Amino acid sequence: MRKPGFIILFFLFFTSFVFSQDSATTSPYSWKAEAKKISDGNYEIDFTTTGNNGWQLYAPNQVLSDVKMAELIFADSSISQEGKFAESGGAKTITSTIFENTKVQVYEQAAEWKAFIHIQGRAPALLRGTLNYTYGKGEEFYPSAAFSFSVALEGGIESSTQIKVATIDIKKPVSNCGDEDTAHKSLLTVFLLGFLGGLIALLTPCVFPMIPVTVTFFTKKSQSNSKGITNAILYGLFIFLIYILITVPFHVADKAISPEIFNNISTNVWLNLIFFAIFILFALSFFGLYEIGLPSGIANKMDSKSGLGNIGGIFFMAATLAIVSFSCTGPILGTLLVGVADQGAWPLTVGAAGFGLALGLPFALFAMFPHWLHSLPKSGGWMTDVKVVLGFVELALAVKFLSNADLVKQWGFLKREIFIGLWVSIGLLTTLYLFGVLKIGHSSPVKRYSFTRIAFIVLFGVLTVYLIPGVTNTKFANLKLISGFPPPLCYSLYDNPVNCKKGFKPLENNYSEALEKAKKEDKPVLIDFTGWACVNCRKMEESVWTDPDVDSLMKKEFIVVSLYVDERKNLPLTEQAIVKTSAGKEKEIVTVGDKWATFQTENFGATSQPQYAIINADQVALTKTKYYTPDPKEFSQWLQCGLETYRRSKK
Repeated sequence: MRKPGFIILFFLFFTSFVFSQDSATTSPYSWKAEAKKISDGNYEIDFTTTGNNGWQLYAPNQVLSDVKMAELIFADSSISQEGKFAESGGAKTITSTIFENTKVQVYEQAAEWKAFIHIQGRAPALLRGTLNYTYGKGEEFYPSAAFSFSVALEGGIESSTQIKVATIDIKKPVSNCGDEDTAHKSLLTVFLLGFLGGLIALLTPCVFPMIPVTVTFFTKKSQSNSKGITNAILYGLFIFLIYILITVPFHVADKAISPEIFNNISTNVWLNLIFFAIFILFALSFFGLYEIGLPSGIANKMDSKSGLGNIGGIFFMAATLAIVSFSCTGPILGTLLVGVADQGAWPLTVGAAGFGLALGLPFALFAMFPHWLHSLPKSGGWMTDVKVVLGFVELALAVKFLSNADLVKQWGFLKREIFIGLWVSIGLLTTLYLFGVLKIGHSSPVKRYSFTRIAFIVLFGVLTVYLIPGVTNTKFANLKLISGFPPPLCYSLYDNPVNCKKGFKPLENNYSEALEKAKKEDKPVLIDFTGWACVNCRKMEESVWTDPDVDSLMKKEFIVVSLYVDERKNLPLTEQAIVKTSAGKEKEIVTVGDKWATFQTENFGATSQPQYAIINADQVALTKTKYYTPDPKEFSQWLQCGLETYRRSKK
């Protein structure tokens, strides 16, 4: 059974566009909004439009086929609409064929709607919201058109949110100890991971059999051996370029939207749940339940163009391979792209380049050295085993994405021991499959145990045994080798987890309190930019913060505050604001995470976590910032440098 995978591919490559788009549709209506105070906490919002000839605006206070014709939406639950809209402007009644000849009210000219709202607590100076309305004409019908408005409220309190701090100049700290810009520090690692993913994809049934067929085609069809080699090299080069090209939209998005978009993609609850579902689909596909592929029409179109002469035909042949092999390469490449989605556009491109190079290089090499083809293993059941094992890996990754959503929302249903228990089960099933005890899909009986099979049995078996203590409440449950991947040690089923160190607890999301304490206790402030779903943040907390020297410095010499950039709780209304960033763009600050992510970008020039900064109570940068540092000694030296700089600056 074959199922189209176009939706999955589109989602993976264009999420950043979809995620950043405003919900408003292009509408023929222009609106104005004004607010009037009725009493403390009660306001009247007046919406007016001049209308648009030829279009009909559906009157509010109507519900047709369970669809509200107009609705006010506010980001904060402390704001509510009281009663219905008060409307004027001369609505007329028509018989709608769309709603089975139901009588409906519409405006064909100007209209005025008034909404009465109540605000619990202190009212902000500026109120933002969205008016969803409905319009149409004839058989056309457009529900939920959005008008985003911002109105000043009489007696409202100005936002107390401060994002850009003039005294923080991270380019000119008091001391130069710390990291340089590490935005591209790990690109080599990402490239190697992509290359490894491409090598794995080569071993799948969708790609491996194509190597001798394609190379033989080029060498035999060409009039000369040198031209055959040239064509095969071009073929491999085009495969490489095609995988780079699919990341171009991310670069466009990176310039057009907020710099935190990639971090938002990786920590957004709903996107993590969607990734969870997609990876389950990938796993089931690898298990042979169905095949994920692009629509056959695309493949046929590309294949028809591959008959073109010279370079054009070779390019379309490469594109055809990329499309028809999608059922095997898509899940592997998708795993890579999702894994580096929070690091920006360039890591995505570098990872895809490594993947494309690994896929394209063999075609060029085997064309140059055709006698190597004889050394290739024959296609067979071992490729099915590769797919099934990859299916189990996809299941393990799916659990990780579900855990990300659980951690961000703090639901508590996927505690550390449950997470590890699921990984133990997946590891056990993988080991049993490799032994031949478990049969999945079209897997063949195991007739002999090759060296490679034994090696993988040992690998998955040892990993499974290593994970088992993780479900216990003992000192052996720490599992430092996978630190950061499971939920934190304190996010546990047990009431008193043995490994949960509760002695040192930083302030959470309370930057102003940290400054006050620093001034009172005469200490520098250590800012920890972190996230609930940040793997490297957990690694630092569990493996570096627990080091005796680091622990002592952080407890005794610093005021430590952790700022969570993925915290989805709404700020109080009086702290919500629209700020202008250094890039000249306006950004809406609604949640706690919005505030700290923007604060990090504007003052410390980074969007990745963890990032550590040392400042004094006057908000002056004492050192360069520090990023992920798995070496406790190096991190301790940086803390000591910051402390000494603080003491010197006091003198």
